[in-house]
Amino acid sequence: MQMENQAIGAMTALVTPFKQGKVDLQTYEKLIQRQINNGIDAVVPVGTTGESATLSHQEHKECIEVAISVCKANKGVCKVLAGAGSNATQEAIELAKFAQKCGADGILCVTPYYNKPTQEGLYQHYKTVANAIEIPLMLYNVPGRTGVNLESPTILRLFEEIPNIYGVKEASGSVEKVIDLNASARELVIVSGDDSLNYPILCCGGVGVISVTSNLLPDKIAQLVHSLLEKNDFKKAHSLSNELYAVNKALFCESNPIPIKAAMYLSGLLETLEYRLPLIAPSVENMKYLENILKHYEVIK
Repeated sequence: MQMENQAIGAMTALVTPFKQGKVDLQTYEKLIQRQINNGIDAVVPVGTTGESATLSHQEHKECIEVAISVCKANKGVCKVLAGAGSNATQEAIELAKFAQKCGADGILCVTPYYNKPTQEGLYQHYKTVANAIEIPLMLYNVPGRTGVNLESPTILRLFEEIPNIYGVKEASGSVEKVIDLNASARELVIVSGDDSLNYPILCCGGVGVISVTSNLLPDKIAQLVHSLLEKNDFKKAHSLSNELYAVNKALFCESNPIPIKAAMYLSGLLETLEYRLPLIAPSVENMKYLENILKHYEVIK
């Protein structure tokens, strides 16, 4: 079922900056404004890239509030798809309700991690969260991180039966799955959750990306997505995809968001290079690798 005000297009899975161990909300505001200035259609606070697993609930909520505030101040030209997932259904509901109350355009809800629910368990989880809110909900399938795969029949069942479930962020690495979903439900919103597959997924029915790379190069990701979705310019989009290949690969040389935060630090977008344990800074070798890759790209401040 189609819903109004869906978050689609070029979207950024925002990093969460830290300063002396605390969330640096001032830098966070600047990073979001930079995304808006460079043509990004929606920002996604406190997802995997935002280190949500190691934020307190209060920090999680503050990041959502800041993202909404900055986007509203820009007359809503950039939407907010707030991260509101948990391995506990009631916690996901609490975050989802908070995001709705603050004015988020929708929520991104990751499959429950660690406890490995069945497909029926996943269906009941998402149904319960979606029924607790009125704003759109995007499913988030990333089995490499969560240990469970949201299978196509379950995605289609949720889409067909729950009115405010409108799409899925597919980060399973399977283009064939995207083709299958698109052939089965043309109105289902499918977005790429893997920067290396942005171009093929968009060519196979995807209508957006939730990108890690766009934290660093929002202008390039926006151009790639808009070239296809607005202009049907496959040649330009393909060229941009090839141009981004090296950096997309480099930004996953270690677990996300370790490399992207390092790249942003090296580019002057972050004042400090801080993570929450158990994440730590990249190896010396990978820092040099990132430095060499960045020489080939112009990072707009």
